[in-house]
Amino acid sequence: MEGADLELGELLAAAEAAPPGESVDVVAHDLQKRFGAERVSFLFVDLVGRRLVRLAATGDDAVGDTEPIDLQGSVYDEVLRSQRQHVEADGQGGQRVITPVTNRGDCLGVLEVTLQSVHDTVLRQVRDAAHALAYIIVTDRRFTDLYHLGRRTTETSLAAEIQHQLLPSASCCEADEFTLAAGLIPADDIGGDTYDYTLDRDTLHLSITDAMGHDTNSALLATLLVGALRRSRRSGCDALKQAEHAHQALLSHSRGLATGQLFCVDLDTGLCNLVNAGHPWPMRVRDGAVEEVRLAVNLPFGVAAPTSFLVQELQLLPGDRLILLTDGMQERGAAAADLASVAHETRALHPREAVQSLTAAVIEACHGSLRDDATVLMLDWHGNRRRPDGTGPAGTRRAGTRPDRRL
Repeated sequence: MEGADLELGELLAAAEAAPPGESVDVVAHDLQKRFGAERVSFLFVDLVGRRLVRLAATGDDAVGDTEPIDLQGSVYDEVLRSQRQHVEADGQGGQRVITPVTNRGDCLGVLEVTLQSVHDTVLRQVRDAAHALAYIIVTDRRFTDLYHLGRRTTETSLAAEIQHQLLPSASCCEADEFTLAAGLIPADDIGGDTYDYTLDRDTLHLSITDAMGHDTNSALLATLLVGALRRSRRSGCDALKQAEHAHQALLSHSRGLATGQLFCVDLDTGLCNLVNAGHPWPMRVRDGAVEEVRLAVNLPFGVAAPTSFLVQELQLLPGDRLILLTDGMQERGAAAADLASVAHETRALHPREAVQSLTAAVIEACHGSLRDDATVLMLDWHGNRRRPDGTGPAGTRRAGTRPDRRL
């Protein structure tokens, strides 16, 4: 075990010393040195989560093979869904080992390695290398566009580029208390949807927003909105103050209107303080039943009228699944999709897969052409596992918050 730890340390040190675009080369060299590995590649998931793009180590026969690979129904799809390593014969006397590359639940792609012989110790160390590669890529993509460039399997408009930069760098996050995943299908001319999340010591912050308009106008409005929300959130503001700051930002700059929902989830109790600014109701899956959560609705952000935002409470229980949606998931052509049935059928799946099922249902209902962005943010609440009942003290409320409505 000590030897394995030392080798992992050497791998990370080598990655630090190499240029940021050579992460796969570093891992390939390490696996070649230790196990005589052949044909080492990292295949990463594209922006829409439908295809994989191969990034082969320098000198590999597949280094020029950049043709996207359809993910659905492939062995790579099974590896990403199950998060389990897969081993199969390569047809040339070797063994092809495919290992998920995942960081805190966010599936970056898979590591594909060909070895002449495999056994449990080798497979475990390949998994360790894939885990290290995930951290290396998360670090290195701050310094290079290599991974951003490769994920674009279709042409990206200016509005789409702006929109993607507003989203968190990871669409999935796992923690002891929760698992969340999100998906955004841009309309043909971009409709201004965004989602966001961040995790503090004791609070999970969630937001889903829909800036009205299309193309770059909606993207610029979304930029202003997300910037105002993040600025206030990072200043320590609760959901009410975040809503007020976003509202004033839109009024001050006369940029237009936006709907949204803001959630502050207490990690100790599962109690949410939230604001609903003209946004569609979320769905909740509890004990196998799917229901709408009928929140009180305030006016959207940016409405030039005397208004005050209502703070509401929502109590999450262990096992709950909360699904936040934009209107693009429910209106126009998307209305033909039975989202409640899909939510029920996928209730046992990981949020990553359930989100894909919901967005796929909308794409099918719209025959592949969306007139509005469709966004879903899904939260599975596990509860505070440090407490015997999985929850915190009932009714606990943080200082400074006085909810007007509780659900």
